[in-house]
Amino acid sequence: MPDRKRILFLFSDTGGGHRSAAEAIIEALDRNYPQRYQAKLVDVLKAYAPLPFNRLPAIYPRIVRLPRAWGAGYRISDGHGRARALTAAAWPYVRAAARRLVLEQAPDLAVSVHPLLNAPVIKALGKSHPPFLTVVTDLVTTHALWYHRRVSLCLVPTEQARERALACGLRPDQVQVAGLPVSWRFCQPPGDPERLRAALGWPTDRPMVLLVGGGEGMGPLLETARAIAGIGIDFGLAVVAGRNARLRNRLEAEAWPIQTFIYGFESRMPEMMQAASLLVTKAGPGTIAEALNAGLPMVLYSRLPGQEEGNVDYVVNQGVGVWAPGSARGAKAVSRWLSSPEELGKAASACRRIARPGAAARVAAIIDSLLSSPLPGPGEQTRSSSAEV
Repeated sequence: MPDRKRILFLFSDTGGGHRSAAEAIIEALDRNYPQRYQAKLVDVLKAYAPLPFNRLPAIYPRIVRLPRAWGAGYRISDGHGRARALTAAAWPYVRAAARRLVLEQAPDLAVSVHPLLNAPVIKALGKSHPPFLTVVTDLVTTHALWYHRRVSLCLVPTEQARERALACGLRPDQVQVAGLPVSWRFCQPPGDPERLRAALGWPTDRPMVLLVGGGEGMGPLLETARAIAGIGIDFGLAVVAGRNARLRNRLEAEAWPIQTFIYGFESRMPEMMQAASLLVTKAGPGTIAEALNAGLPMVLYSRLPGQEEGNVDYVVNQGVGVWAPGSARGAKAVSRWLSSPEELGKAASACRRIARPGAAARVAAIIDSLLSSPLPGPGEQTRSSSAEV
């Protein structure tokens, strides 16, 4: 058997969505093109970046708990000119690390799923190098750092993200709407909710509300759960605290007025989403994409300033959910939807209409196409174009 071509996935654990998207693409490659490619997932900031950048994955959960500061930093740095200035200023400091990454990994194709990694790695690779793909893992509001003019292709999740890419100087032939890659388990046809609830130990004779705060259990989860549980309607509540052990302990110590199930980090999220009637969540892109695939309407109770702001508008405008910040408004929204099964059914249909469950498979097919008959490398493309970052 000939040597398998090497695909390097560049990510960092500053939020769970980057790793999850990369793993979903690798999973699709393994399923659809077995034994053809050798994929390697590298947390670039942790494994290669100098101080203080190598500390970003560890301190990210604390940073996002300061939403005003995060939002200010996002807005100040966004914009094509500002992004260029930032990457140019950082290059002398990160140059050695970026070149070491390129030398040690030597990929046949590179895939970036993190906005901070595009410019330094492309520059370290030089003008003549293998194809470089960017897979944008923010849903609607996308930072200018995602868009580098020397990429072979930029794959985006929504039409809004495509318009942003073009506004940042990418050519139309460089940008494709592929959807947001999520694990194959979140992309299955709808199952029987009653059977799934029975398997989870949930009641089958009433609606089920699923409340989540991402892998780290972020947002006002405890206050929101208390408010939802007290709305005076007969339903079941499942609360997923993620890796936040302290939050889980506090949730388990509560005396709940309705039947309530408390979970930590949970591997059965695909089944839970298909079994639930309504999702209450922060506006994270991965969770939204997973809910759309499950046909699960949603109440968004919090968002991260900057990249999650557009997610709220997208959910509301598409008719798949509502924006209800804070515990009291979130509880009212849950009460309103559970009291209107017809509206809930319309929202579920809208979810299925705009879902892109084939996103990971599509990205894998594009990668296979590039490695079978590659496009010109980024350096070759830009020799015929005046656009240069």
